[in-house]
Amino acid sequence: MVELLTKEDIKRILSLRFENDYCTKLGEIPKPSSLKDIGKASKRIVDAIKQKERIAIVGDYDVDGVISSVILSQFFDDLGVDYSLIIPNRFTDGYGLNPEIVSKLDVHVIITVDNGISAVEAAQICKAQGIDLIITDHHTVPSIIPEAYAIVNPKQEDCDFPNCEICGAQVAWYLVASLKEELGVEYDLSSFLDLLSIAIMADMMELVGMNRVMVKKGIVELNRSKRAAFEAIKCYFGKATLEGDDISFLIAPLINSSGRMEDALFSYEFLKSKNVDDALKKLDYIVSLNEARKEEERVLFESTLPYVQEDENIIVAWGEDWHEGIVGIVASRLSKRFKKPAIVFSIKDGKAKGSARGIGDVDILALIREQEEMLLGFGGHKGAAGVSIDIQNLEVFRTNIIEASRKITADQLEADGDILGEIAADQIDFELLEILENQEPYGQKNPKPSFLLRNILVKVDRLIGKDGQHLKLILQEGSNALEALFFNYDIKAKQGDRIDILFTISRNDYRGLVTPQLLIKQIVKKV
Repeated sequence: MVELLTKEDIKRILSLRFENDYCTKLGEIPKPSSLKDIGKASKRIVDAIKQKERIAIVGDYDVDGVISSVILSQFFDDLGVDYSLIIPNRFTDGYGLNPEIVSKLDVHVIITVDNGISAVEAAQICKAQGIDLIITDHHTVPSIIPEAYAIVNPKQEDCDFPNCEICGAQVAWYLVASLKEELGVEYDLSSFLDLLSIAIMADMMELVGMNRVMVKKGIVELNRSKRAAFEAIKCYFGKATLEGDDISFLIAPLINSSGRMEDALFSYEFLKSKNVDDALKKLDYIVSLNEARKEEERVLFESTLPYVQEDENIIVAWGEDWHEGIVGIVASRLSKRFKKPAIVFSIKDGKAKGSARGIGDVDILALIREQEEMLLGFGGHKGAAGVSIDIQNLEVFRTNIIEASRKITADQLEADGDILGEIAADQIDFELLEILENQEPYGQKNPKPSFLLRNILVKVDRLIGKDGQHLKLILQEGSNALEALFFNYDIKAKQGDRIDILFTISRNDYRGLVTPQLLIKQIVKKV
C-alpha cells in the first residue's frame, strides 16, 4: 500500500529545499568587490565618463541580454552619460561581440553585457585599435579567453564570487553597483529588481540562495513598478497583479519574441518606454511578433514529427531555412512530448545551426561533446545547448549521436525531480494551494511540485481552444470535484473513464472565487 502525501508532508518536503541557503535576505547577497576585475572595469569606465570618451554597450538578443542592456543604459541615462548601444541581430549579426560589430564602432571603450567570454577574435581587434574591451558575462569560460582590458564573470577560476550561477543581467547590475561606488553618487539599485526577477527566471537560473531572494523581492517590485512597460502589460492582458508564472509564460516569451522573429531592439525600446501609451503601441507590435512565433512554431513542430522514431533515444531533425529563432522552442516541445532529448537544425548557406534540449537526467551537452571533431562549434549546459555543423556531416552526426544515445537508460529519460509523490483528492484544496504558493517562485533547483492521483473518475470531458487542442475535465472522487486542464493533450480521457494522472496545481481565480486547478502533465494510465 503506497503511503499518500498529506499537506503537512508537502510543507515539510518543500521547506527542506532551502535548509542550506546561505542567503535569505537582500542584505546577505555577495558584495560587488567579490567579482574579479570589477574594480578595474569600473575605474576605467568612470575615467571614460570624466574624460568624455566614447563608450559603447554590446548586448544580446535574448531576455537576459536585453535586460542587461536596459540596466546599464538606464544607469548611464540617469547620469547623463553619452553612449552608443548595439544589440546584435540574430539573423544578420549572429551572437555576441564579433569583428563586424567592432568595425561599426568608433569608440574608446566597449562594454559587453551577457556575452563576450568567447569573443577572442573581436578582443584582438579591440587591442590592435586601442579600444579598451570590458567583458561582463556569466557563460562558461572557454579554454582560450579573450585578451580584454577587464573580464567580469563569476565563472572565472580565480573569481571569489561565492555563487557562480547568476545571469548576465545580475553581472551588469553588479557593475552598476561598482560604478555607483566609484562615482560616489546616490542611486537606488533596488529600482532594477523588477527587471532582474524577469532575467533570472527567463535565463533559468537556480532559484535558491541569492537568486531566490532577488526574484521573490523582484516580483513584489514588479507589481509596484512605475515602469510604463509593466503598466502596459497589466493593462493589455487585464491583469491586476503579476506572478512568477506570468514571468515564465507571458512576459519572458514576449520579450524574447522580438529577437527570435525580427530584432531585439523592439523589446529593448519597449522596456525603456517613457509613457504607457507609447508602451502599449510597442507592446501591440511585440504581441503580433509573438503570435507569428507561435504559428511558425506550430508549423515547424509538425515538420519535425517524421524524424521521431520510437526505437531511438534521441530526436535529430533538420530542414532547409527552418526558422533559426524557433528551433530551440521546437526542440523543447519535442523533448517534453516524446520524453527524449531533441536537436533541431536550421540549414542555410551550407551550414546547419541547431538547438538541443535534454530531458530527465540526460546530459545533452555531454552527448554533443562526444561528436566534437565534426562540429563547427557548440556550447551550453546539461539541459540545453547550441551546435553548428557543415551540412555534409549531418547524417553522420545523426547516426553517431543516435548510437551514443543507446546507453541512455529508461530511468534517465523518465527522471522527474518534480514528483513529490501520490496524493488523495481530498487533500487538494485552498489550504494546499496556499502551501504551494508560499514556496514560490518555482524554477531550477526549486521545481514546481508534481503529484500523482490514481484511479479518479472523469465526470465531464470537453475540448477547448481554437482548434480543440486542449482538454478540460471535471474529476470526481466521492464528494470531491476537481477541475483539470490538459494543454495540447496526447491521450484523450472521456466521461466514465478512470485515470491515473501526473499534474501540477495552479490558482484558478474566477469572479473572486479562488480554487485549485490541476494542470495535467501526463495521463499515466486509463482504465
